[in-house]
Amino acid sequence: MEKHQSVLDTIHILYDSFFEQEKKIAKYIIENHKEVVNMTISELAAESKTSVATISRFCKKCGVDGFHHLKIGLAKEIVESDATLPVSNTISRNEIDQSLQNILANKIEELKQTVSLIDADNLNQILECIKNAGCVQFAAVGNTIPVALDGAFKLNQIGIKATAGAIWEAQLAHTLNLKRGDVLIAISNSGESRQVVKMVQAAKEQQVTTIGITNNVSSSVGSIVDYHIQTATREKLFLNEFCFSRVSAMTVMEILYLFLTVGEKKSYEKVRKCEDLMADEKL
Repeated sequence: MEKHQSVLDTIHILYDSFFEQEKKIAKYIIENHKEVVNMTISELAAESKTSVATISRFCKKCGVDGFHHLKIGLAKEIVESDATLPVSNTISRNEIDQSLQNILANKIEELKQTVSLIDADNLNQILECIKNAGCVQFAAVGNTIPVALDGAFKLNQIGIKATAGAIWEAQLAHTLNLKRGDVLIAISNSGESRQVVKMVQAAKEQQVTTIGITNNVSSSVGSIVDYHIQTATREKLFLNEFCFSRVSAMTVMEILYLFLTVGEKKSYEKVRKCEDLMADEKL
């Protein structure tokens, strides 16, 4: 079954690829999406200090036929989100209680959207590749390294040989030692990291199965891997130009770990042995 990402998540994913005038529209919609639903295209142009023509191009980039269809998508999301926690882009130390609720609501939206985009057949194929791999390498740089390290730890715990590292050159050298039957899992929020792309390309030359975990299936990483899992982020609601959320990618790691562990007696035994050996190190 085909999965569809929301309008807001599409805007977040494409934000860095927008021109400056388009970013003004994106920022206004992100911060005022409930008001935008009742606006005309001319009103949005005035409020965002852009033009009607720019808004029309913006809508095309977002994959909708026009402003009317963009508003329909936003309205649907508002109805669905109103049934849960209210979403706001405000974080203030003067209003910590409300700010905590705002952060929670947006993180819930990230996870809901990430899970909704996972295709069951695609996930099953990914799980089989990982389960039968001779070695699984997690490729990541920068702020996604902790996700890779966590993924490698989890797989090793259940008896699947896995590796991850913090030094890109060492990761690349390891990639060149992978062989057919191994798996490389590339993690990149934007999917545009040149170092990660190089590792994926090197892995493909070695006939290694490649899996991408990114925010954008059409990114440089997403477009060349054999399998892809798309994550969602709402971080720009709070930080405008910066996006570093690892919550969605960490959740994907948890999903892979749980599906690879459940019902597998050998996995349980491996986890138990590992925990027993570590037990005397814990107070």
